[in-house]
Amino acid sequence: MAKQITTAKKKHDFNPHAFLSTIGKGRDLVSFQKKKTIFAQGDSRDGLFFVQSGKVQLSVVSEDGREATLGILGEGDFFGEGGLAGQPLRMSSATSLTDCVLLHIERKAMVHAMSVEPKLSAMFVKCLLKRNIRYQDDLVDQLFNSSEKRLARTLLLMAQFGKEGVSEMSIPRLSQETLAEMVGTTRSRVSFFMNRFRKRGFIHYDVGDNVRVRSSLLNVVLHDDDGSTATSRVKNPKHRTHKSSEPPPEPGGPADKDRARRPPLLGLPQRRKINAA
Repeated sequence: MAKQITTAKKKHDFNPHAFLSTIGKGRDLVSFQKKKTIFAQGDSRDGLFFVQSGKVQLSVVSEDGREATLGILGEGDFFGEGGLAGQPLRMSSATSLTDCVLLHIERKAMVHAMSVEPKLSAMFVKCLLKRNIRYQDDLVDQLFNSSEKRLARTLLLMAQFGKEGVSEMSIPRLSQETLAEMVGTTRSRVSFFMNRFRKRGFIHYDVGDNVRVRSSLLNVVLHDDDGSTATSRVKNPKHRTHKSSEPPPEPGGPADKDRARRPPLLGLPQRRKINAA
């Protein structure tokens, strides 16, 4: 009798990683070539996706056409889960930065699996909590760190530093405008700091569309000097040479024409009309 009970438990033992890596009822593996649209902002929701391999870019576009990058996702990340909370439409767009293999899970299949399998539910909640912590860290980073540190942190997160236990990782090469949107600064500052990272050996431009990020870039994030010391040594800004000058100071400076502007959140005008009514 004891052996029968043990055998029954093994048969019903649920592995969430196996569930998220195999096809089944309501689960399909889909492949996307580089720079293909997975879903577009405003599309009706049709389930969520789990990244098996590759990189995915999430972005949002304002009514006047300005685009902002929300994040770069990699292996083991969920996206498109808004439908589980009742969102009828996609609030962002998803594009494959590289060749990708994704597991598409229908909403009904995911809701049912989470209701009967506590391990899957716990794993999904853990992923959402990690993402929430990441958003809080992003806010603290935006409020208190220099743009150089924010750029370094963005590159390290994209490279999933520490996850594989390796000293360097190759990531897709994004445009300076996209990096500026993610960091919250200007294209000129991104260009300045990327060149400095390259000269110091923190990053290396591979042949093709990749950038190799080395773990030594962490020194920029941990270093207390944000560049203000070097700037303060020059008493008269007019006497600076063009080659050695720092990029325009961030706080209190004149508006930069090429500053990456984030669009207003979609849906706010409609909500204001409803509240006003």
